[in-house]
Amino acid sequence: MKIPSVTIKAVLRTGRFEIPYRVYENDGPHLICLNGIQQSMAMWQGFVTRFARDYRIILFNFPGQGKGRSLSGPVRPSLAEEVDILSQVMKATYVNHDVSLCTASWGGIVALAYAVKHPQAVKRLLLGSIGTRPNQKMIETIQRGRALDLKDRAQIADLIIDSFGQKLPEPVKQRIAVQFRSISKENLQSFCDHGLNVISVQKFSDHIDLKKVSVETVLIRGEEDTIVDLEDVMFLSSQIPNSQLRIIKNVGHFLHMESEAVFDVYRELLSNTVGTINDYVACEG
Repeated sequence: MKIPSVTIKAVLRTGRFEIPYRVYENDGPHLICLNGIQQSMAMWQGFVTRFARDYRIILFNFPGQGKGRSLSGPVRPSLAEEVDILSQVMKATYVNHDVSLCTASWGGIVALAYAVKHPQAVKRLLLGSIGTRPNQKMIETIQRGRALDLKDRAQIADLIIDSFGQKLPEPVKQRIAVQFRSISKENLQSFCDHGLNVISVQKFSDHIDLKKVSVETVLIRGEEDTIVDLEDVMFLSSQIPNSQLRIIKNVGHFLHMESEAVFDVYRELLSNTVGTINDYVACEG
């Protein structure tokens, strides 16, 4: 399946950051994809291939991701700065209110914080691989990462794959290895700093008033995700007033990057409104 051509490819200067973004123009509803930590726009290539004919898709990199960068101060933005970056990208790309935020991992936390601050700005949140706190496996992975020589980037890639990327197809594992071999010193430091921040914050729901998330929200978890506990996702779902939890079988933390069948779940969710409040549905991946 051919990847549609980028309609707009530009860089947004906002505050102390430069944010590269892409727009795939379409007259349909708007869809913004938010990366997880140390991921980039490339992770949404499959989404673009399958959904750009029906949706107007916007992709971008936060600072520390791909060519997203900080012009001054810390490389890693605060959560408040990430929320503002998302807001500025939406303004620059003329996003309307018929927009869904489709996220991976940390990107979902940014989306929740944005939805609390701007309750009328989005229609739907589809939050993949998100929990409220690091589980023991994640803490152990971060601690093991801190003990590695940061000059040995291959070891860092191996750690990520061994800890929560076991279900990824071999070509994707190879791309992760290549990504870390070429990662900049600044982006690698940003990645490590984020790990320390995750441990120190412990439970992000103490910092975001989830009861104020008023938009339709779907939490999507791979049944074999090793770093997001099911009990934690269920708790998160119970805290969001209009939410639904989808468990997808046969996939782990990286969801659509592990199985193309996951796209069928996303297509269904994008086409419908959220069903029963705090519903729990298991799907085949």
